[in-house]
Amino acid sequence: MQRTYPYRLYPSREQQDALNVVLRQSCLLYNEALEHRRHVYKTAGVSVSYVDQWDRFREDRKARLEDFGLLNATAVQQLLRRLDKTFTAFFRRVKAGETPGFPRFKPAQRFRSIEYRHGDGCKLTGDQLHIQHVGNIPVKQHRAVPEGCLKHVVISRKAGNRWFVSFQGDDGEVAPAPKGGKAIGVDMGLSSLLAFSDGMLIDNPRWLRRSLAKLRCAQRALARKTRFSSRWWQCKRRVEALHWKIANQRRDFLHRLTFRMTEEFALIAVEDVSPRFMLANRHLALSASDASWTLFRSMLDYKAERAGSIIVEVDARHTSQACSGCGRVEKKPLSQRWHSCGCGVELNRDVNAAVNVLNKARCGPTGPNVDAVRSCVPRQKADCFSCQ
Repeated sequence: MQRTYPYRLYPSREQQDALNVVLRQSCLLYNEALEHRRHVYKTAGVSVSYVDQWDRFREDRKARLEDFGLLNATAVQQLLRRLDKTFTAFFRRVKAGETPGFPRFKPAQRFRSIEYRHGDGCKLTGDQLHIQHVGNIPVKQHRAVPEGCLKHVVISRKAGNRWFVSFQGDDGEVAPAPKGGKAIGVDMGLSSLLAFSDGMLIDNPRWLRRSLAKLRCAQRALARKTRFSSRWWQCKRRVEALHWKIANQRRDFLHRLTFRMTEEFALIAVEDVSPRFMLANRHLALSASDASWTLFRSMLDYKAERAGSIIVEVDARHTSQACSGCGRVEKKPLSQRWHSCGCGVELNRDVNAAVNVLNKARCGPTGPNVDAVRSCVPRQKADCFSCQ
C-alpha cells in the first residue's frame, strides 16, 4: 500500500537557519520557473515542458550559486515536477469547465516544503536524518519506518519553526480480504458529529468554536502590531500555535474514532455528500469547516482498506426526510430534531437518517457470499431506497 509516514524533526538553531535558506531558494526557483512558463507562452504561444525547464535551470543552478547553491539536483527536479503537476491540473480543470485557478507566485513565508529522493541529498541513518548542506538532524521515531517507504522524503515547516519529515512509498502491506461482522449506517451532521444506525450519537466537539475567544485576542493583538516587526512575528507565531493545537485536537479525535469504527464494523455505509453546500452558507460555513467531514472520510477510507472493512456510499437524497420504518417522505425543517411517524417509529432525526443510509447500502445482491458483508468493492455507490 502507498503510505506516508510523518515524523517530527528537532534541528538546532543553525540547522533551522539553513533549512529556512533552503526553502527561500526553493521558493525563488519555483517563482522563476513559473515566470519562465508564463513568458514563453506569452511570446511564443507554446507550453514549456518539465524536461525543457530542467535543461534550463540545471545550468542556472550551477551558475548562480548564491541563489540556488544549497539546492540538490534531485530537489530541483522534484520542484519543477511540482510546478508541472500544477499546470496539468489547471488545464484539466479548464477542459472540464471547472473554475481553473491559474498557478500563482508564492511568497517566501508560505513556501513550506521541499522534496528529496532518499539517498540523494537526504538519507535516514538510525535516528538521524542527514540533509545535504544542513547536517544530521535528530528524528523522533515514534514508530518504525518501513523500508519500502524510504523513497520520497518531504521536509516541511509548520506552525512557526516546527519541522517535520514525511517518508513516502509502498510499505509492503497487502490489503486484507473483506472480513465478516456487523454493518453500520452513519449520518454526518453538525448538531451531532456522527449518528449511527444503532442509536449511538457522537457529540460534536466543536474544536474551533471552543478556542475562538483565545484566537480573537491573539488576532487582535497581531492586528495592532507594525507589520513585520519583531513583536508582529511573535504574535503571528502565537496565532499559528493556536491553529496548530486546534488542528491536532481534530486529527487526534478523528484518528481514534475512525480506528474504532473500522475495527468493530465490517461494512460502513455513509452518505455520498459534499460539504460545499454548507460552506457556501455563511451561517453554516464555520461549523462545517470545524466538523471536517472531508478529513473524516479520508481517514475512514484508508483505515478501512487496512482493516478489511468495506465503505459503501449511498445517495443522500431523502435520508433525513424519509421514515426508516415505512419509507414515507415528509419534509421537516432543520429545527425539528425528532422524527415521529404515523407508523409508530419515533427516534432521533439523525439516527433515522443513519438507518436509511444502512437500508440503502443493504439493497443489492444476496446469496451465500454476502451473509455478513455483501460482495462489493470499496466506495461502491448504491441508489435504490429502502430494503428492510
